[in-house]
Amino acid sequence: MFNLCSLFNFASSTLNNTAMTAIEFNTALTGLYSNLQYFAQTLTNNREEAEDLVQDTVLKALTHRDKFQADTNLKAWTFTIMKNTFINNYRRAVKANTILDTTDDLYYLNIPKPTNYSLPDSEYSIKEIRRTIGGLSDEHRIPFEMHTQGYKYKEIADKLNLSIGTVKSRIFFGRKKLMESLGDFVN
Repeated sequence: MFNLCSLFNFASSTLNNTAMTAIEFNTALTGLYSNLQYFAQTLTNNREEAEDLVQDTVLKALTHRDKFQADTNLKAWTFTIMKNTFINNYRRAVKANTILDTTDDLYYLNIPKPTNYSLPDSEYSIKEIRRTIGGLSDEHRIPFEMHTQGYKYKEIADKLNLSIGTVKSRIFFGRKKLMESLGDFVN
């Protein structure tokens, strides 16, 4: 981690004079520090990441001071640096978590994620939910199960010889009865 004073000293010693002197630039940049912190906090929603983002932004602003044009908006310039830094960091993080599968049959993408354990509560919950679904009357259970298996309303209606409105109604009332029976699981 860098100290802001050392960053400003670095900028003062290494940057050549342009229309805005290094001291003027550093003073103006220091005045934006609280604005930069607020903007970084809104981007990251994390105090430590926000502080790191501010430091990266200040370092980039000081390093590339020569690219700043004196008669333009310093706040907008530094906010653009911050936004671009945040986006680049985000893309870098996403890319680091991306799996590239170059096999012919996409073997690695089709491997299910290993789950070595299941919680007893979840096993109980699944059994309880299935038992409750099984307890529904056939007129509600069959359309509901078909819908959860991925059938479209039209397919269910055709298969059961019902109108689409009746199928939707039975699925709705099936869900409603399940919600009432499984009230403990909803919350």
